[in-house]
Amino acid sequence: MKRVGVIGGGQLAWMMADAANKLGVELVVQTPSQDDPAVSIAQETVFAPVDDAIATEILAKKCDIITFENEFVDLQALSLLANQQVCFRPSLTALAPLLDKYHQRCYLKDLGLPVPDFFALDQDLDRVESKIASLGFPVVLKSRRHGYDGQGTFIIADKETWQQKLNLIHNQTANQSLYLIEEFVPFTQELAIIAARSVDGEIVNYPVVETQQQQQVCRRVIAPAAITTQQGAKIAAIAHTLLHNLQAVGIFGIELFLTIDGQVLVNEIAPRTHNSGHFSLDACQTSQFEQHLRAVCGLPLGDPSMKADAAVMVNLLGYENSQIDYKNKLQQLTAIPQTHVHWYGKTELRPGRKLGHVTVLLEHQHRDTAIAIAQNIESIWYPS
Repeated sequence: MKRVGVIGGGQLAWMMADAANKLGVELVVQTPSQDDPAVSIAQETVFAPVDDAIATEILAKKCDIITFENEFVDLQALSLLANQQVCFRPSLTALAPLLDKYHQRCYLKDLGLPVPDFFALDQDLDRVESKIASLGFPVVLKSRRHGYDGQGTFIIADKETWQQKLNLIHNQTANQSLYLIEEFVPFTQELAIIAARSVDGEIVNYPVVETQQQQQVCRRVIAPAAITTQQGAKIAAIAHTLLHNLQAVGIFGIELFLTIDGQVLVNEIAPRTHNSGHFSLDACQTSQFEQHLRAVCGLPLGDPSMKADAAVMVNLLGYENSQIDYKNKLQQLTAIPQTHVHWYGKTELRPGRKLGHVTVLLEHQHRDTAIAIAQNIESIWYPS
C-alpha cells in the first residue's frame, strides 16, 4: 500500500479521500490547522504551515511520494529534500517555472503558447507608464505569488485608479517587483481544461469546460463548453505541449480565454487539482482526484470521459461571518434531480470562502439549461 504525502489540507486534499480508498492509498497531510478539511480523512497529519520545509522532511519519512494541494511552497527549501531522494510529484523542476506568475507567463511564451501581452512591474516608472500607455486602459494588475480566488488580481480601469493602486503598493510593500501587468482581454468565454500526465508520459485530457466568474472567483462550471471542434483541439494541444515540456506527473488545471475573434489565450496554470475539475467527481468515469493519485503513484491513467451528456457545477460560497446552520439549504439543494452536494465541513465561514459545491448531471448539452439550473441553486443558497 502506497502512502502519499499531501502538502496542504484544504478541500482539494479532502476530495482525494474516496479515490485513495478505492486505490488502496493512504494519505498523510501537512497542514497548519486541525480544523482543515483533510485532517478528518488523513491517515496521519503533520501540523505545520505548508511552506515549512522542516515539517515536509518529517512528512517525507512517513510516505513514499509527496504531492501538492496548493502551490504556496518554498521551492528553494524543498530542493534540499529533493537532493535527499525525496520523491516529489509533480517534480520541483516542473513546478519551478509556474509558481511566479511572471515567470509562468515567460515560460508559456517561450513555448510558443498564446498569452496576453504582459510585463513585470519594476522600479522604472517611466518605462512602466509607457507600456501601460501602449496597452491602454483597462489593464490587469496581478500579484506574482500567492494569488487565488480573485485575491491579488485587480482590474485597473483608468489612470486615476492606477495611481491610487501604485500608492497603495508603495505604502504596503515598497516593492513593485511583486506584481506584473497584463492586457485586459475582452473575452467571450473563460475556459479551462484539466489534463494529467503519467510517470510514463501518457497524457489524457478532460472535456474543456466553461467557467463563469464573479469578482475573479469561480461561481459556475459548465461541462462541456460550447466551443468549436477546432478550438477544442487547440486547447488539447496546448495542454499536451505544456505537460510534455514540463515532464510533469499529475493533474494540471489550465485556464484560458476565448476572445471575440475566436482565438484562445492561456490565462493561468495550476499545478494541481483545480476547481474547474470538480464536476468530474460525479460526471466523469475517473475523477480528477483519482486521476491525480493514479498519476503520482505510477498507476495506469483512468478514463476521463463523461458519464452524462453534460453537467453544471456551482460553488457554494460563504456570504456572512457566522455559524449559520446551512442544513436546511443543503436539503433543498439535494432535492434537485440528478444533484450531488459536496460539503467541505469548514469551521470558519466568511464571505467568498468556498464551503462546498453542487454538481447537477444533465441529459442534454444545452448552455441555457445549465445556466438556469445554476441560477436556481444560487437562489436557494444566497439570501435574496
